[in-house]
Amino acid sequence: MTRFKAVVFDWAGTMIDFGSFAPMGVFVEAFRRFGVEATIAEARAPMGSPKRAHIKAMLMAPRLSAEWARVHGAAPTEDDIDRIYKVFVPMNEEVVAEHANLVPGAAAMIADLRARGLKIGSTTGYTRSIMERVFPVATAQGYTPDNCVCADDLPEGRPGPLQMYQTFIDLRAYPPSAVIKVDDTEPGIAEGIAAGCVTVGVALSGNHAGLTPEDLATLSAPEVDALRARAGSALREAGAHHIIDTVADLPALIDSLEQDKPHA
Repeated sequence: MTRFKAVVFDWAGTMIDFGSFAPMGVFVEAFRRFGVEATIAEARAPMGSPKRAHIKAMLMAPRLSAEWARVHGAAPTEDDIDRIYKVFVPMNEEVVAEHANLVPGAAAMIADLRARGLKIGSTTGYTRSIMERVFPVATAQGYTPDNCVCADDLPEGRPGPLQMYQTFIDLRAYPPSAVIKVDDTEPGIAEGIAAGCVTVGVALSGNHAGLTPEDLATLSAPEVDALRARAGSALREAGAHHIIDTVADLPALIDSLEQDKPHA
């Protein structure tokens, strides 16, 4: 009998969209439409947050805030955040399905977890309208979690625990220590920690690595090790209890945890 009752996955960079590319160009283009040039690195920095909070974090960062003031003649405001967000969401809706391929090994991993009797939950920093474009693509590839709590479903999203609390209710899975939260970003890991879950960071398929599987395959072993170490360090600092390369490695980790054996 497993000690766990459910596993709750993030979406982009964890289960789909290897490298977490769908939002990046959209953030950059949304800012560009207001005359401000943001970099991919600036767009990636708050990844995992609800998208309005993500835009706020970008806009209030020192360089972009100063650039906004230079272009618009005043410091950015909450109304400016809303204006960018209003542009961002429909743009992201249009492109997200193009980046909804499952991470290699994800479908087999889900089948393994289902065979163990585990429930499969999901939370995301995406809005419900964005996820409506993703669900059919994921289902066609064999992935249909038992629930999905989106960033705009509740009054507060990540890094707080409310989306996880809703997931506990949806899945009827508790206590929190019997639930594993898997994510590739700091806000997503913090969400799991705040809810009292076992947290697993994904190092190589997510936002920190920011590479396609093809690009990752061109790296030398030392380069991959360095990438893994950098991503793992950031996720551990956010509170991740365990680090794996991709979700394909999760069954082996669960086996290790069931036997109370340490796992790197």
